[in-house]
Amino acid sequence: MRSMDFKDLKEASEQGSAISPETALAVLRCHRDDIPEVLAAATRVRRRYFGDRTILCSIMNAKSGACKEDCAFCAQSSHHRTRAEITPLASSEDILAAYRGVCDLPVEFFGVVTSGESLSEAGVRKVCEAIREERDSRVKWCASFGCLDRDRLQILKEAGFRRFHHNLETAESHYPSICGTHPYSQRLATVRAVKEVGLEICCGGILGLGESLEQRVEFAACLAREEVDSIPLNFLIPIPGTRLEQLEPMKPLDMIRNIAMFRLMNPRAEVRVCAGRVHLRDLQSMVFYAGATGIMMGPLLTVAGREVKQDRKMLEDLEILP
Repeated sequence: MRSMDFKDLKEASEQGSAISPETALAVLRCHRDDIPEVLAAATRVRRRYFGDRTILCSIMNAKSGACKEDCAFCAQSSHHRTRAEITPLASSEDILAAYRGVCDLPVEFFGVVTSGESLSEAGVRKVCEAIREERDSRVKWCASFGCLDRDRLQILKEAGFRRFHHNLETAESHYPSICGTHPYSQRLATVRAVKEVGLEICCGGILGLGESLEQRVEFAACLAREEVDSIPLNFLIPIPGTRLEQLEPMKPLDMIRNIAMFRLMNPRAEVRVCAGRVHLRDLQSMVFYAGATGIMMGPLLTVAGREVKQDRKMLEDLEILP
């Protein structure tokens, strides 16, 4: 990174403003010896808008597999030959049991996730029946039901959901290489509809899908323009049977650079590190110094997460357990 970029980085972080795309690209290309300065800037921004607050989440896979979409990374796509389990929409009892289970964790959001392009109105109402029965004042309900229209989103809001999760997955310029069964514009329309009905929007994607560094910056800039509330960052776990099974996982320091870049381009958004965190190995705790406000705890969708007791210990050692 050139000295001029360091100056831009410091000024932006001290003012709490977003870095330029040029500086963002320099962050992704910076030498390992420059990473401490990048982390210092990312930490300044995180603390400016979030203080020492740590925002954790957990999810349940409430409907798995048999998805007609052809997303290149996904084990649940019917276009791939994987061992992903196929299950119908979970019962209200199972959803409530999963919710009660995470209430023992230090999480703030619990997400109900279903496979497929979108969940039917009947399915949406079925899930809403569950959440009307029980709400913990500390753990908010979040939904991830695909490309929903405003009517179904309004049903969710009225039932008590706080947040809707809908990833854009990657940069628009790279998206045709990842999904061919529905357009990027449809995903953007859902993100905007979520905001229109007054739900918070959790919107991020997966890094390491074969995109260029420039496309990662493009993606971060898109999330900034959409003013999303929370950015879940996932890192590809290549799954046998998918189109991306031969890709190499991202290296730990590259992951740290990317987390910092998304933080610095989106100063006011939460940044949460989710699937693929295992690729960081011994560097997992560095995500918070790279600007992350939280992590996902507990089971993921179709890949292994990290043991909860390990995450608890890490958070305790960092003295940031909420």
